[in-house]
Amino acid sequence: MLIGPLIKKGLVAVNIDPGYVRALVKKPPVMHGGPQARPFPWPRRRHFDAREKQVMVALMDREIRRGGALVYNGPEEKAYCEEFCKFLGGGYADAVNSGTNALYVALRALDLEPGSEVIVPPITDPGGAMPVPLLGCIPVPADSAPGSLNVSVDQIRAVLTDHTSAIVIAHISGHPVDMDPILALAAERGIPVVEDCAQAHGALYKGKMAGTLGDIAAFSTMFGKHHATGAQGGLVFTRDTRLFTRVRQVADRGKPYGALGTPGNVVASLNFNQDELSCAIGRIQLQKLPGALEARRAFANAVAEGLRDIAHVTLIEAPQGCESAWWFLMLNLDPARLDCTNTDFANALNREGIDGVTGGYPFYPTDNVWHRDGNVYGASGLPWSLRQTKPQHYPLPNAHDANTTIVRVDVHEQLGPNEARDLVSAIRKVARHFAG
Repeated sequence: MLIGPLIKKGLVAVNIDPGYVRALVKKPPVMHGGPQARPFPWPRRRHFDAREKQVMVALMDREIRRGGALVYNGPEEKAYCEEFCKFLGGGYADAVNSGTNALYVALRALDLEPGSEVIVPPITDPGGAMPVPLLGCIPVPADSAPGSLNVSVDQIRAVLTDHTSAIVIAHISGHPVDMDPILALAAERGIPVVEDCAQAHGALYKGKMAGTLGDIAAFSTMFGKHHATGAQGGLVFTRDTRLFTRVRQVADRGKPYGALGTPGNVVASLNFNQDELSCAIGRIQLQKLPGALEARRAFANAVAEGLRDIAHVTLIEAPQGCESAWWFLMLNLDPARLDCTNTDFANALNREGIDGVTGGYPFYPTDNVWHRDGNVYGASGLPWSLRQTKPQHYPLPNAHDANTTIVRVDVHEQLGPNEARDLVSAIRKVARHFAG
């Protein structure tokens, strides 16, 4: 059987002699007429397969036989939430319909006072900050630690005020934030900590799962995350029974969950419920999660080892005593040794046959129009007007500096030793070119 077509589809592994790799690195990059470091298609993720299809069809068939419908708060959601809690080592979880809404529900469950300040990450998906003003609170970003996209206690302390009512921590790229000092500071001030674990399913901080460290946590299960419930989804997790009661109320239009005998709904809220079909998909995805994490970590470790002897390009690894979930890799460039921007470097890697490479991760929540113009609620100026103030500009020098030297490489569990080798070869080849 000819393997050429299979190779082109990325369906077989191809071993290349190390001597060939060394020779390839010495050739010019593609932009100057050289051969691609990765001559075969980069693998697609393919994290959905016949198992998800089977449970979806089975669920539909069951309801057709019963003459019923796909509901919410049913047996699939109950099982999914229980299995997710088991994965995290115990607690309480509620499935909701997006990661953004998971964060909204988590914050709403804290009953924060309108006009108070909520410290948010310097870099996050817009959905990681927008729930704050929608709750009538003022988002205040803390800068990242030097050389990092993650926040640290020193940057949080710098923006902490008597008006601070909560702290939101995002574990960007799956690298755990150094939580112990932050939790100590928050406990000293009596301020709850919310973990945004959208990019950190299964990340470990000193042996503890991300999401179990703060008072409450939000997870995204949209299609691109480590485990997914289909197109969109999320989970709210806590080990506090009182908070969980409030989560259930907020997530389901304020229904009197845990408040037997209370007439009507107990809080004004919206419908954030997840559905049975999505939860059935999530259960299968959750079974795959440990293997996916193992594969991502093996890939990242192979890339790290392959770059150990390159001084001007390094892989940013998880802090000591932690394990990343590796939602993406972060390469750090030495601008003193490379005559290029991180975008130049990323574009060159893409041309070498490496997919999903971009320069930096420039998602600054308070750079959005709704914050800059203060138009969350029309011309009212809310929530800032509750404190007779207006939106401020936050320079965030550490985050901006990091985003000039970091190159983001998308990762998934289908990337193996061959892809790690080709990525390292491409990095070496491009770095050699830009080093002059």
